[in-house]
Amino acid sequence: MPDDPIRVLLVHGLCSNAAIWDAFVALADPRCELWVAELPWRGTGIAGWTSQPVEEWIGQAVARMPGGPDVVVAHSFGTNAVLSWLDRQDTGPSGRIAVGGRELRGVVLVSPLYRAEPEDFDWDSIGYYLHNFDQILAAGMRVRPGSRRLSPEQRLAIAVKVRDLIGPYGWIRFLDTYLRMPEVRTERLLMPFLVVGGESDSIAFPADSEALGKALPDASVHILPGSEHFPMVASAESFADLANTFLRTLSA
Repeated sequence: MPDDPIRVLLVHGLCSNAAIWDAFVALADPRCELWVAELPWRGTGIAGWTSQPVEEWIGQAVARMPGGPDVVVAHSFGTNAVLSWLDRQDTGPSGRIAVGGRELRGVVLVSPLYRAEPEDFDWDSIGYYLHNFDQILAAGMRVRPGSRRLSPEQRLAIAVKVRDLIGPYGWIRFLDTYLRMPEVRTERLLMPFLVVGGESDSIAFPADSEALGKALPDASVHILPGSEHFPMVASAESFADLANTFLRTLSA
């Protein structure tokens, strides 16, 4: 492996924050240089974040990382933002994307929300994410250490309050970004991808991970048994093994 570290940018999902990567940070290959973005859709959201497309926020995060990343690692809604951002980038002579003066060498997408065709979305799937949004938020709370003392009823009550603070505009931005996934020109994305999903994920279904893996020219897909929407937390060691192996392969 070269002496230079491989520079990794970690991107969290909707209503989450940088702390969601703590377990991976503790287990990551020490030869990696880890940077964590705090996006404006963290927590209950920063006022006004829905006023611009999510890919523009990813562009700002990348621009603030001196020299740019070698690898981007994203979770859930963050995968949608990263894919939309990648789709906007120009490709160099090698067909790869250059960021901050360096070529992006790989991407890790965890629990991605992806559909390959517009016809893959129907009213039932849209209704699912609308009527279960509070349950989705409550699922995210279960993996946070501070919330484990709460009962399911308490977590749901807090999730409803978070849902109301996010508001319809935040939910619409989430849905709009998800609905635009069939527009992403995945055939242009020639760098290696690692796609990791959870077998029991009821938010980003394993079928989404499988569909994304088929749409990308160079992707390996791993569905972790028994894991739900946060495999980097619930299956931390398994996820870290996959991610570290992938990162070492890129450095070889």
